[in-house]
Amino acid sequence: MPLPKRFLTVSVLALVSLSLAACSGGSPSSQGSADNPYGLQQPGTLRTGTLTDAPPNVFLKDGKFTGFDNDLLTVVAGKLGLKVEFVGTEFSSLLAQVKTGKFDVGSSSISITEARKKTVDFTNKYDFGFLGLDVPKGSSITSFDQLAGKRVVVVQGTVQDDYATREDLNPVRVPDYNAALHQLRAGTADAWITPAEIGEKTAADSGGKVLAVAKQVDPGGMAYAVAPGNDKLRAALDKGIDAVVADGTWDKLQKQYYPGRAIPADFTPGSGSAAQQ
Repeated sequence: MPLPKRFLTVSVLALVSLSLAACSGGSPSSQGSADNPYGLQQPGTLRTGTLTDAPPNVFLKDGKFTGFDNDLLTVVAGKLGLKVEFVGTEFSSLLAQVKTGKFDVGSSSISITEARKKTVDFTNKYDFGFLGLDVPKGSSITSFDQLAGKRVVVVQGTVQDDYATREDLNPVRVPDYNAALHQLRAGTADAWITPAEIGEKTAADSGGKVLAVAKQVDPGGMAYAVAPGNDKLRAALDKGIDAVVADGTWDKLQKQYYPGRAIPADFTPGSGSAAQQ
């Protein structure tokens, strides 16, 4: 016997209501839950996009992701009861991958800029940095003001790329640091604008084939990137950064990875409320 039309209508409406209710829960990154308060892809694990080739900041050694930024994040995550899963990627796509949820966090000495704030949210600053200038042995270039008309290589999407574009240097853009170094060693680039710490380490490891000749302050400061609107995760990471500043871990890692580097008098890591030991 056929069901009355009124019954069918009510049943269909009920199914639609259930479907809408199921769809209205939102993504984990936007809402979180009791067992996943920070909206992570996997509860308890901070899936982190990073690089493999940018020592001493972030790099892969003996199959392990390490460097100042990554080691610091591991300790920060521990303060929150989380473990970190690092995944290698290219810097040119890192921020977009954080925005779309492929990664919970981006860790790669990411300079804070107004343009990048349109793509991701940032934690409080945990580091400062300088733009560095590397050249091949025998080059006459000794400063940034000598780069006009030269073939200058940068990693695409970095603040070094921003600087070269702003200064009308018409830079050669490459996907990663190894490609930039290859350009320099092959003689297909006259200079490489790079994070100063990476440039100095590269020069020291080159056996005199590459020279770090200049550096200047990068005004943005470095922070971890999180997806827009994930305020719970960002606030938790800020709290963790303050904790590692207060317990001396930040200072210890600074000395380990950047021995002899002077800290600017006006720079304070974290919120500024945590006293350094």
